[in-house]
Amino acid sequence: MRHLPTRTTRTARAGRRAAGVLAAGLLCAAGTAVPAGAADSPAPRRTVAPQSENGLALTPPMGFNNWNSTHCRAEFDESMVKGIADIFVEKGLKDAGYQYINLDDCWAAPQRNAEGKLEADPKRFPNGIKAVADYVHSKGLKIGIYTSAGTRTCDSVGLPGALGHEYSDARQFADWGIDYLKYDNCNNQGVDARQRYTTMRDALEATGRPIVYSICEWGQNKPWEWAGEVGNLWRTTGDINDSWGSMLSIMKQNLPLAAAAGPGRWNDPDMLEVGNGGMTDTEYRTHFSMWSVMAAPLLIGSDLRRASAETYEILSNREVVAVDQDPLGKQGTVLSSTDGRWVVAKEMADGSRAVALFNETDSAQHIATTAAGAGLPEADGYTVRDLWEHRTYNTAGTLAATVPAHGTVLLRVAADDGWAAYPPAVGLGIDSAPLLEAGRTTTLTTTVTDLGRTPARAVSARLDGPSGWRVEAVSPTGAPALPTGRSLTTRWRVTAPASTPAGAYGLTLDVRYRAPNGARARSTVPLGAHVVVAPPAGDSFLSDLPRLSASNGWGPVERDTSNGESAAGDGNPMTIGGTVFAKGLGVHAYSSVEFYAGGACSTVTARVGVDDEKGAKGSVAFEIRADGRTAASTGVLTNAMPAQPITADVGGARVVRLVVTDGGDGTDSDHADWADLRITC
Repeated sequence: MRHLPTRTTRTARAGRRAAGVLAAGLLCAAGTAVPAGAADSPAPRRTVAPQSENGLALTPPMGFNNWNSTHCRAEFDESMVKGIADIFVEKGLKDAGYQYINLDDCWAAPQRNAEGKLEADPKRFPNGIKAVADYVHSKGLKIGIYTSAGTRTCDSVGLPGALGHEYSDARQFADWGIDYLKYDNCNNQGVDARQRYTTMRDALEATGRPIVYSICEWGQNKPWEWAGEVGNLWRTTGDINDSWGSMLSIMKQNLPLAAAAGPGRWNDPDMLEVGNGGMTDTEYRTHFSMWSVMAAPLLIGSDLRRASAETYEILSNREVVAVDQDPLGKQGTVLSSTDGRWVVAKEMADGSRAVALFNETDSAQHIATTAAGAGLPEADGYTVRDLWEHRTYNTAGTLAATVPAHGTVLLRVAADDGWAAYPPAVGLGIDSAPLLEAGRTTTLTTTVTDLGRTPARAVSARLDGPSGWRVEAVSPTGAPALPTGRSLTTRWRVTAPASTPAGAYGLTLDVRYRAPNGARARSTVPLGAHVVVAPPAGDSFLSDLPRLSASNGWGPVERDTSNGESAAGDGNPMTIGGTVFAKGLGVHAYSSVEFYAGGACSTVTARVGVDDEKGAKGSVAFEIRADGRTAASTGVLTNAMPAQPITADVGGARVVRLVVTDGGDGTDSDHADWADLRITC
């Protein structure tokens, strides 16, 4: 499944998929039908070992796939593929563990040849696939290819699929030197998923060539329950897109499936979007961290010919890659997820634990757990390695950090005897999200806490703001020593100039100290700050007020129109159950939009539902939160339902957050409207 840039193409493809599911008439009574005219010659049937026992993909596959950055555009061609192979070598990605260069849809000619065989598109690949494979192999890399377990692929034109041609296509892939097959789900003619994917498994095995087998049936038939006997990895969700909301939704769907994963058999939450431009670098580090903790395949989806230095830094972080590639093959499990503060721990082969402290929310959060909670044995002390800062500390057992909005602190924690060689870890915190009205002074309180087994000495804290801001300490900023568990608390008066526009700005807490042996240590956390505007008195439409933050599953949050799903301004008049609304917000699950209420507002009201623009599809749930408290919720709403009223008491809240989640069935077509959305202050 993949979403193309235009809504028309996506709708047409969805129609073909639905037609494939409904085409039950093509099934034989025995359940072994092949569409007419698609004859193939299978090898004699024999007992086949589970695919996870074929010795392949003993750690999650790492490589590149062109789809997220190029789709079917003309730039996807032989020159690009060879160039990516060159970049893998030149930029050190090969040495970091990336090995597969995978061709996605649109590599093939529109029709099979006279012998019924697949051919490469002569414009894109004039020298054929084998020549490209030979080039990739000459670089010490491997090559992958794509087709669909249906009569046609997922491209809007629909190139030849493999249903009914499994054995001949598998033989052709093997002859070309293919090392990896991604097998999609479009135009499947209603044939049972397990049957279709098992037939290709048998066909690949019959070639005698080791080919990693990636099942891409979008999680529709719970492949985590059966695909370990068939493939090496299986998609657990619909398609990812380059947005925070999409990545977050997919992560949440994949996290509960940890028991299914292991060497040779991996949950696949789809390819990486790191570097494609729709998220911040902080969000991309979270994306990469969480995919690694989930032992997910790491398939680069950005165009490496144009990638930034920061993108390469993220993708090449070998300490994070080592978490993903750990030979024990455990997927991380959720220890806690209270109010968007996530702790996910992954057992490692050497007995250590990778621990992700992940902040789903739109402001900095203090997130904590313990070494014991992560599964480590009792010890006098523990070593803690920050895998993004590349610094090592000791801790008495507490694992904690103030994590920036949408950020992740990724730690590797071990119970060993070497902890005393490192400085103590310190936890940095702030009492509340920094929200300031321009020209008015706000008091903030920071803390520095010794988490280590040893004392932190000569502790000094500093809070820095943007140029022109006044930041003054009104209590001590230093301490001669902090024993284990003790804190330095400092109050600061922060003033943004009266002319400062509303928006997000940087505040940074920087702490310097010494270990008992005199070694210098430092810890820094970006706290962020928002300059806000007090809401007007009386009733206001929230779509007319400035937002603190906004994240969305597809495309931007739209003002006074439906979501539309792609570029800004592509929505339609908001329409729920045939009723048109002039004002509100058009979103797509998973979505979160925050507004500043400043403690001066009493109620938020709206009429909510699934927008009519997606036909009879979509199911969502709406929530209104006041300073983290759920003030109102709807339960699941579907397209068949008229607009539902929702009213929330937000009295005293500084921040109002509007959240839309999926209806428990993924985010496909989840266009949601906050219609007639008002706040009373």
